[in-house]
Amino acid sequence: MPIPLRQIKFETMKRIYLSTAKVMAVMMSLGFALSISSCKKEGCTDETATNFDDKAKEDDGSCEYPVAQEGEVTKTGSLTADETWTSNNIYFLDGKVVVTDGVTLTIEKGTIIKGMQGQEAAASALIVAKGGMIMAEGTADEPIIFTSELDNITYGEKRGTNLTKTDNEKWGGVAILGDAPSSTENGDTEGNLEGVPAEEGYGVYGGSNAADNSGVLKYVSIRHGGISIGEGNELNGLTLAGVGSGTTIDNIEIYATLDDGVEFFGGTVNASNILVYYQGDDGIDIDQNYSGTVNGFAVIHGDGIGTDEGLEIDGPEGSTYTDGRFTLTNGLCRNEGSEGSAADFKSKAQGTVRNVTFEYGSKEVKLRASFDENCGTKDDAASYVVDDVLVFDNCSMSAIEVYENAEDPTCVTETAAAQTAAEGKITVSGAGGSVDLSTWSWGAAGNNDEL
Repeated sequence: MPIPLRQIKFETMKRIYLSTAKVMAVMMSLGFALSISSCKKEGCTDETATNFDDKAKEDDGSCEYPVAQEGEVTKTGSLTADETWTSNNIYFLDGKVVVTDGVTLTIEKGTIIKGMQGQEAAASALIVAKGGMIMAEGTADEPIIFTSELDNITYGEKRGTNLTKTDNEKWGGVAILGDAPSSTENGDTEGNLEGVPAEEGYGVYGGSNAADNSGVLKYVSIRHGGISIGEGNELNGLTLAGVGSGTTIDNIEIYATLDDGVEFFGGTVNASNILVYYQGDDGIDIDQNYSGTVNGFAVIHGDGIGTDEGLEIDGPEGSTYTDGRFTLTNGLCRNEGSEGSAADFKSKAQGTVRNVTFEYGSKEVKLRASFDENCGTKDDAASYVVDDVLVFDNCSMSAIEVYENAEDPTCVTETAAAQTAAEGKITVSGAGGSVDLSTWSWGAAGNNDEL
């Protein structure tokens, strides 16, 4: 019986379909295999990654790494390779931690660093040696905080609850040493950080590179420091020694330190938005012909902590690098108690004080006058005012006082003449500086409602 034509057509089409399906299946299978083979050529090739692929031939950037858990990390001695300190850890400084020449220490925003207790040789501090670099860039929301191990502040917090503005001398502080010009004694081009034995090597600062770059400090709060690092030497909250203009110092708070808030030993670095709150000695101390600019600062201190001056200013100590001049501008120095004085401009202080307010009741801004054995005038702050080497521009203060540089003043007539001459150059009733204290609302003082 003949097969119907439509059945023949159906069977033919069926065979064609099945053949086509087999071919497609084979091709898909081959394509899949090729795809797998192709994928295996790329992947994560880092054996330390959690998704390391031992069959991958090329890294495709997909590597994933384990996330470190919150913990405590203790640091001591010298850092000899680059390091990054992260905000999910709290770091403890056990003794002097030194960032050595050629090494960069990076500190993430929001990181807390605590100095451990110990005096002199055992004192804790972070020291960035000449040639080393620190990259510590916090934010107003996530500042970097240096404090004492006694401070109960913890992850994600901006302040602790157990230490106050009068709790100082709990650890050392932070020091940065650079290669910029400094006028050190005896005509030397280099100095050595106070309290650090010269044989240690890492205390050397100063050089000839005015543009030297030691890194960044931004939105950094340094609290409860000032412990002794050597006989008669307390570490400042922040020490900047021979630091160059390539370095960024901005939005810094020094809170409750025993010694000076910020001390400059020469150097050319510019600093902005600096708050020193309840320091034991001087607020801002300038030595060895610092020749940078401090713009936007406030020094606020009170009683019971050994407060000295709001500003203590010296000039060159030696015969090198004597031409540089500092600028202090847009500032406020305020005493909330009765101790301390507004400012003391000492030997050869040279520079400009502009738009600064001194709020110390009736206490004067002091200017040193120096005389030889015959009561002849020597170069000093008082004579530099007359010669326009030390300039006060649009400042507000109660008065100025010229004092003789001697325990037993003998040149009384000459001192009186220097007083009259200085009064002829300084207008004490200028507008002064308009300082917005809320600039530092991110710090300890702001979060304690003390500003």
